[in-house]
Amino acid sequence: MTISKEAKVGVVGILALACFIFGFNYLKGINFFSSQNKFYAVYDDIDGLVEANPLIVNGYKVGLVSEIRFIPDGSHRIVVSMLLDNKIKVPSNSTAKVVSSDILGSKAIDLLIGDSPTFAVSGDTLISAMEDDLATSVNKSIAPLKKKAEGLISSVDSVMIVVQEVLNKDARKNLSKSFSDVSKAIFSLQTTAYRLDTLVKSQKKAVESITSNLSEITTTIKNKKDELDNAIGNFSAISDSLVKANITSTINHADKTLEQTASILHKIDSGEGSMGMLINNDSLYINLAKASEDLDKLLIDVKEHPKRYVRFSLFGGKN
Repeated sequence: MTISKEAKVGVVGILALACFIFGFNYLKGINFFSSQNKFYAVYDDIDGLVEANPLIVNGYKVGLVSEIRFIPDGSHRIVVSMLLDNKIKVPSNSTAKVVSSDILGSKAIDLLIGDSPTFAVSGDTLISAMEDDLATSVNKSIAPLKKKAEGLISSVDSVMIVVQEVLNKDARKNLSKSFSDVSKAIFSLQTTAYRLDTLVKSQKKAVESITSNLSEITTTIKNKKDELDNAIGNFSAISDSLVKANITSTINHADKTLEQTASILHKIDSGEGSMGMLINNDSLYINLAKASEDLDKLLIDVKEHPKRYVRFSLFGGKN
């Protein structure tokens, strides 16, 4: 059977068209030889997302955007169809977030995997989300700075108002006087420092002598360390002995003795006893003085007339 040229051309054309369609879809990410799941997400604004934009999970491309269309209900919301390799299990609470894939503004859908124990099946609608655009991100970053700047400007205004109130005529006068006083104080400090420097220079030898004496004292103390240790030990022993001694009892005995002595002196002063009568009664003194005088006269008479009182004889005689 002979095939005509027209049939050959037709077959070649059909094969070329099939290859073109397959290649085009392959470049778009559609693989006819592998099974894929289709998921949907609804957005109010897709921010420039187009068909064939990648679908990524943790930065890895796992699918693509297959179709974008409006919902025919007049709400102008947009339905985005996504093709995803069926080997990837998607939890039902996963989120399809439209993000910028590069600095040129190309878009992609970042599939944020959820933690639900149940998985979505082909044809389910996932949760949708939008990444903040550049203006929104900048505004969010600048908003705190703007608030701080406004607060700072307000504080500066308040400070300026206070400064204007403070720096009136009288305040400026007082401030000028204060500066003058400060200048005088600084001059006085300079004079004092000069005098102190002069004093130090003039007493340099004395200071050196004092330093030398201190050095000698420390050297002596260092050399006499053993003797100082012995003295400290002796003092410690004395203090221990004083602690052990019954000083309280001794003091109590001394107090008792003083009290008894005071009692005796009081009795003598009151004329009690022989000692008290001797000290306080002058009649006894007068009698003793008279007796002493009579005794003195007697001794004088005995001395002048001994024969009146003593007679003796070697050869016997009258009594």
